[in-house]
Amino acid sequence: MSEQFDIQVSELEAGSRLDALVAERLDHYSRSRVRELIESGDLALNGRRAKPATRVNAGDHIAGVLSPGPPMRAEPESMALEVVYHDADLAVIDKPAGMVVHPAPGHETGTLANAVAALFPETVTLGGVERPGIVHRLDKDTSGLMVVALSAMAHRNLQDQLASRKAGREYTALVRGHPRPAEGAIDAPIGRDRTDRKRMAAHGIAPRSARTLYSVTEDIGPYSLIQAKLQSGRTHQIRVHFAALGHPIAGDSRYGGPAVEGLNRQFLHAHRLALDSPSTGVQLSFESSLPRDLDEVLSALRRRHGNEF
Repeated sequence: MSEQFDIQVSELEAGSRLDALVAERLDHYSRSRVRELIESGDLALNGRRAKPATRVNAGDHIAGVLSPGPPMRAEPESMALEVVYHDADLAVIDKPAGMVVHPAPGHETGTLANAVAALFPETVTLGGVERPGIVHRLDKDTSGLMVVALSAMAHRNLQDQLASRKAGREYTALVRGHPRPAEGAIDAPIGRDRTDRKRMAAHGIAPRSARTLYSVTEDIGPYSLIQAKLQSGRTHQIRVHFAALGHPIAGDSRYGGPAVEGLNRQFLHAHRLALDSPSTGVQLSFESSLPRDLDEVLSALRRRHGNEF
């Protein structure tokens, strides 16, 4: 589906390459696809064709009609997938760390979407060929519960529940330091990082409102175990919010999280998912225990800091 792109370059963006700036603003386009669109003339700088490497000035105008190109297709692949519940409307999956949710450059196969397409063939017409049945995401190295739609009605309903905050998503995380107050809310809009398009940032480029509720459940030496509840669904939201608070998630090197012995990813797990059945309206609630890698790290920290229980 094509979309209109029409922006004015800000003072902070002055000096950026044209292709880099557009790629930062449009995170669902790869930089190579942005270059193709600029070279073809689909994107104009001040009404004229330009080269991808052109440096922009404050006040410059970039406009065009863009199309993302042919989508990557999530071809069915038979893979092990832990399905904790399913009915005619939906399936709830406990995603392992290390699994990408849907195809993307560099991850064309082996994704959760590929596994879903094989396990639930009815999803192939839902949400686009690259995201069969997918209504929300977890980062590659975040584990835990996700819901997948199995019908067109359920797909629309679940998207509405997520957008209106009717669906509850809660996470367990280990962070550096001790957030105070021990219970509160983080309200900080999230946008693309101004210097690194692979990162998001509080108050970044074109920020969108974001809110995370949290409570500290345990202090463990220099770390805190927290429960976090999403009230919006921005990319990397919990990771960005706690980094902005000065308490980055353990193992999250992208956002300044501390290295912890035995931890090979960010300590972040989607432990609870609550939603209404699209057909009956009855509330469904699911929980997932900490996976073994995170549980072992937590146990070791408790032994080291004297709060084993």
